[in-house]
Amino acid sequence: MYRPNPKRLGHLVLKVRDIRKSFEFYTEVVGLQLSDWISDEMVFLRAGTDHHDLALAQMPEGTPAFPEGTAGLEHFSYLVEDYAEIEKATAMLQQRGVPIERGPGKHGPGENCFIVFKDPDGHNVEFYCDMVQITPENPYEPKIWDNDLDSFDQWHCEKFVVPPPPQYRR
Repeated sequence: MYRPNPKRLGHLVLKVRDIRKSFEFYTEVVGLQLSDWISDEMVFLRAGTDHHDLALAQMPEGTPAFPEGTAGLEHFSYLVEDYAEIEKATAMLQQRGVPIERGPGKHGPGENCFIVFKDPDGHNVEFYCDMVQITPENPYEPKIWDNDLDSFDQWHCEKFVVPPPPQYRR
């Protein structure tokens, strides 16, 4: 049976209570660079050339606080070779009965292709490929995206093997 071949740990998405405060912390204290925003709901940051290695997602108002010492993980990711690898991984996940959360698709910010699935403890794991690389030779101007289907999936969920999240269903 096919077995994926991830290249490296990719990026992490954290749920945060105050996105502006967290943005300030990760840029001014940790030293990350801004790549993009989606409204005031998500911000993409980088330490290297990947469009993002950390994204922060604003938790909805009224969400209970995390217990002391815990954090709000949305997902973590592994880089795979290309979109063909994502297609193979998707078929394997389906054959094994692994719950798929979303995808395959192609995000707006970062333009990476993705498939997100659950591990045995319910964590979201993502395989991704083809993320925008930001270098002195390939500079990038941050922009603010609307929180809409184009920022979530440029293919408009046409390749999804599961129903898209409710806010993106037609």
